[in-house]
Amino acid sequence: MSSSIPVHTVSSSTVQQRQLSDLNFMDIYVCLEGNGRAHYREGMNQGIMSEIDADVPPQYLDDVEELASVLRNDFKGFEKALTFGGMRLRASKLETSNGELWAAMRRISEMPPRLDQLGFMKQLPPLLREFGKRSGLILISGSTGQGKTTTASSLLLEYLETMGGVAFTLEDPVEYNLAGRRGTSGYCYQSEIKNDDEWGSMLKRSLRWHPRYIMVGEIRTPGGANQLLRAATSGHTVIATMHAGNMEEALEGLLQLAEHELGDHASLLLAAGLISVIHQSFGPFGMKTSFMMTENNNPGSPIRALIREKHIGQTRTISDQQMALLMQNGKIFNIR
Repeated sequence: MSSSIPVHTVSSSTVQQRQLSDLNFMDIYVCLEGNGRAHYREGMNQGIMSEIDADVPPQYLDDVEELASVLRNDFKGFEKALTFGGMRLRASKLETSNGELWAAMRRISEMPPRLDQLGFMKQLPPLLREFGKRSGLILISGSTGQGKTTTASSLLLEYLETMGGVAFTLEDPVEYNLAGRRGTSGYCYQSEIKNDDEWGSMLKRSLRWHPRYIMVGEIRTPGGANQLLRAATSGHTVIATMHAGNMEEALEGLLQLAEHELGDHASLLLAAGLISVIHQSFGPFGMKTSFMMTENNNPGSPIRALIREKHIGQTRTISDQQMALLMQNGKIFNIR
């Protein structure tokens, strides 16, 4: 089986070679073993997600081959973040049914964009900024590749720069470089999880650093869900992402994971600790967002009551009401 980029009909030596960083791409797919042709999806244009997929032009193939060589030699697991040619990439590797080995890479910036640059409706960023003054859980949900980690990182950066404090992140892999001093009084420590068994223990260990903020890259184990809810109800602001098709699925998924270790107590902790759930996706015309939030210092908040009773499907009605109020006058209720 071949272990190099397939030779195309146009030899790369006959065209002027260019660096891959010059190519406007969001995702690039490279065959590490086999005969597949490298192809890419165009980057966003004015906040609009492109659906155009094309073969990588010949003038970039030498750089693609160099990238493939790096991945073959240094990519030992299935997920990896790396820097190549001045670009930050998140890579995922798999073997296809026909025996080819492929790597898919998402291009990411060294630093996350600002909240106002994420494509949210204009009323939402001020609300998200206020959430940083509360303790509890901000749950960001969506399917793969919809910018959950970018939103979480942008939120954390905003909070550190404007309100200060110590942050601790748990990621797999680390994408944005948030480590070190942020603003005049914020500081971030980033950690990378090597296997799923570490999520719970690392979350528990992070509390010994006395962070104001904790960011969890993905919730996918019962131990991680358990420690996440305990952190969210003990004075921390926790920003976490979860793979889900909508807000209700995110809450149900988190609750099911936590119940493995907490039993019925999981719904009580989730109800007490929740600040907000956000679901985001990219469509042909930009970011689509839905959200719901709890009232601060109000244990009787309708969303909290529904979660305690495990009637999560009924929270959609409240979410729709909150969205209508926000779009109408930019306010919902006292959120501090």
